[in-house]
Formats: sequence, structure tokens, C-alpha cells
Amino acid sequence: MKRRKFIQNSLFATAAITTIPTSGMSQNLFSNENKFKFKLKFAPHIGRFKHHAGPDVLDQLQFMIDQGFTAFEDNEMRNRSPETQEKIARLMQGNNIEMGVFVAHKIYWKEPNLASGKKEYRDEFLKDIEDSINVAKRVNAKWMTVVPGHVDLKKDLGFQTTNVIETLKRASNMLEPHGITMVLEPLNFRDHPGLFLKESPQAYQICKAVNSPSCKILFDIYHQQIQEGNLIPNIEACWDEIAYFQIGDNPGRNEPSTGEINYKNVFKYIHNKGYNGILGMEHGNSIAGKEGEQKVIKAYQESTNF
Repeated sequence: MKRRKFIQNSLFATAAITTIPTSGMSQNLFSNENKFKFKLKFAPHIGRFKHHAGPDVLDQLQFMIDQGFTAFEDNEMRNRSPETQEKIARLMQGNNIEMGVFVAHKIYWKEPNLASGKKEYRDEFLKDIEDSINVAKRVNAKWMTVVPGHVDLKKDLGFQTTNVIETLKRASNMLEPHGITMVLEPLNFRDHPGLFLKESPQAYQICKAVNSPSCKILFDIYHQQIQEGNLIPNIEACWDEIAYFQIGDNPGRNEPSTGEINYKNVFKYIHNKGYNGILGMEHGNSIAGKEGEQKVIKAYQESTNF
């Protein structure tokens, strides 16, 4: 599942939002009295459990809470109404669930923006960051996703990198006073050919150059398995600049245990490092319907059985 398709699916979920969770459909699949205690803060997306919880975003969030999940992420949060954002925030606050990432800006999939160094693209990006700060405050989010866009084939890579770094420095200056971190996400070249940011060492170099607590790495395990493999050593090498993880098995970009990644060992490594952040479940379900949703929950339970 490509990120563009994933975001499109999230937009369909946005259109299905109502007002308050009244369906009563949310229930704990495994024990109403004892929620499963995950060893890590896994964060489902809207749509992950729609067959059990229904189309309403608040019902879906309540269902996640009932299954024992302690975090939640939503790529499309900034496109939701302020009223809906506030309702989501109240439900999270009332249940001690943390808000994960949302996409902070318009992503350029086909043309260079930040790499180009052009003022109009930089100004647009910084305006999006300013607007996203207000969203983050509304939903108590500490992280927002940034994808620097397409390469500029007319410029040397060194100049492109400098352009990106200079823009991210300005964004960091805006974010630091609010304690908010933008997390840079490298995306693999097969699903997203032509993007500027592809590998974890590249993201690491940029974060070191920006030198701000508000500019860190989103290490998407699915993308980096395709792009570079060698997952645990690369996580170790980038550790001091990683602020967020996302999950998806390969091939297929579905839940853990459906592909080639030994997620139990990866999760065990991250857990043993003392990671206290969020791991976003940015993937599809390998099986449709309620059966597939139950399989997702069980996959995360079994993957943290260490």
C-alpha cells in the first residue's frame, strides 16, 4: 500500500465522521475486564478496525482504547474540522491515550519543492508548519510528519541538501518554543520513486546539520526494509536522532507476521533500548473484515511476547 493510497483511504474515513460515539459497537475482543498490556505504544490509524467499530472516528478510537492500545495516529488530522479535533482530543485525554503523528504539510510527490530552494515553496511549507502547530496544540500532539518532496534533477545533491536543511532550520525555530518535533520520513524508492529523502543515513545527516530537538527521524521499518535492510544495525546507528517509528511488514505492507521482517526481534530490540515513544501502525490488514481486524490485534500481542 503506497502512502498516497493510504492517505486517500484516510480521507474517505474523514468523510464518515459523525459527532459523538453513540453506536455502542466498541468492545474488547479478548477481555472486557482485563485489557491487554502491550509492551510498546502501538498506534492504530482510523479505518484499522472499522468493521468492529463502525465508520465513526470516535467509535473507532474508543475501540482501540478498549483493546489496550495507548496511542493513536492520524495522517489526516490537520484536514479535520477544529470541532472534530477537539472531540478526539477529549476522548484521548479522558483515556490516557497519546496522539501520534499527523502529516504537517502538503507533500510534493512529482515535483521538487524544498530541494529546489525556491522561496515560494519554502514559504508555503513554513505556513503549513505554522498552521499545523495550532492543530498539534488542539490535539496535544508532540510529533508531525515531514516529507521533503521530490528531487530537483537540475541541481547537485549537495545544493539540494543545503536547501532542505535551511528550510528545516527555520521550521525548527518555529516548533521549538512549543515542544513539538517534526519527524523526517525517508520513503523507499520502489513505492515512491524520485523522492529526495530515501535512507536513514541521509535523514541522520540532515538532522545533525539542523541540530534541533524539533527535527528528528521517523524510522518507518517497512520503507527501510525495502530501501536498505539491515534494520537493527541502522536503527542503532541512527538511535540518537530517531523520535518515532512506523510499522508494516514486507512484502505487502500489512501487519507483523505477514512478511519477511522478524518483528518480534525488532520490537524486543527497541523495547530493550528503553524506547518510550510511539510506533505507528501505518499498514493494511492482510485479511478483510472482522477476521482481519482480529488478526491484526493478535499479531501485535504475539509480536510483543518476549
